[in-house]
Amino acid sequence: MIWTPFLHAACLTLCAPPLQDAPGAEPQEPEAPKAQPAAAPPADLRLHAERVYTGTGEILKNALIEVREGKISSLRPGRSAPEGVPQVKAITAGMIDLSARLHSNFNSVEQSTEVQPHLDVAGSVNLYDKRFARLARTGVTTILVNPLDRNVIGGRGVALKTHGPMEVEARRLKARPILRGAIGSEPSAANHAAVGRPTDFYSRRPTTRMGVEWEWRKAFFDAVAAKRLPEMDFPGAEDLREALAGKRTVMIQAWTTQDIRTAVYLDEEMQREGFGDLDLVIDAGAEAWKEPAMLVRNSTIVVLPPHTAGGRIGSDGAFLAWNTANQLVEQGLTVCLSAHGAGPGPATLGHQAGFAMRGGLSFDQALAAVTTAPAAVLGLSDRLGTVAEGMDADLALWNGRPFAATSRVTGVVIDGTVVVNPR
Repeated sequence: MIWTPFLHAACLTLCAPPLQDAPGAEPQEPEAPKAQPAAAPPADLRLHAERVYTGTGEILKNALIEVREGKISSLRPGRSAPEGVPQVKAITAGMIDLSARLHSNFNSVEQSTEVQPHLDVAGSVNLYDKRFARLARTGVTTILVNPLDRNVIGGRGVALKTHGPMEVEARRLKARPILRGAIGSEPSAANHAAVGRPTDFYSRRPTTRMGVEWEWRKAFFDAVAAKRLPEMDFPGAEDLREALAGKRTVMIQAWTTQDIRTAVYLDEEMQREGFGDLDLVIDAGAEAWKEPAMLVRNSTIVVLPPHTAGGRIGSDGAFLAWNTANQLVEQGLTVCLSAHGAGPGPATLGHQAGFAMRGGLSFDQALAAVTTAPAAVLGLSDRLGTVAEGMDADLALWNGRPFAATSRVTGVVIDGTVVVNPR
């Protein structure tokens, strides 16, 4: 072997003793391998849409939505549709109907007395009613069920998903409490004056609109008095006091302008008397367009009934103008739309939004009237009404621009479950 400088350097390297730590230095532990971030679990559901109308005014193009455990876990625009993922033209949040009228008729209201604020309509809800499935097929994912308006104060409403387990409590949402009542001809319709010997418990007041108003005033006055005089307490008094304190929304059906006026005056009287300020919602306010300034003065929310061919609607023959929603929104009022529980056909909640747009509402305003506005009334804006990460996966899938006359709902997702398959 020829000894070269290269072999000499190699020998020194191989034969050198291992390096020692400096005196007094702590021995160095070998670095542990860095833990790799855990991979996200696979999505329970993925959907792709050319347009996602988020409900916040933002429109996401070519967006991929991922759903996990009933919530929207990811929302990414500018994505191509992965293979096998359902593709649709448009997606909006599931619609909400605050006046779905899916009560079980006379079983939903106790008529032995006119004031029953403590009764909960949930006990009479029939989840096997086919109208739940029909509503779900139209893109309505949440509804408010109220008692039949045969009492002056009928009781507590309940917010439910239109699809899910066949138990009311499993579908029930922890919404803001609702106290339901009515002003107009309906609460007194079955009553008659007691002439001679009463024949039934309908032999009583009220028998007129004025009597209905008196029942409302008396109920609130008695509830306030019962707080000072416990011997005057009665079932439902606490519900009425909560309503006066603004802890419970008071939803009053009032079709005509005279009944809407009565409801607003009732609220203002309670304020003058120092009893409280009602969180007032007028349901079926067809003639709200006649005196919008009064509603603005009282910051009243209005739920509009569905449009009819002739404009007349309701037991009192109220007239709903074609541009009512736009008139109210222009005055700064919050407006919600209702289809009164209409299933598939030409009068769904989506159609009502389209009709409101023909009356002057913008697309964003019409979308808000069936999503974000009713969600806010229920106190559920953190869960419902918009398409965003963390929100309930309640989605309406459309085959065109939502609310257009040529578009319809082709798919529905409720709590992450595909109720109507868009394929």
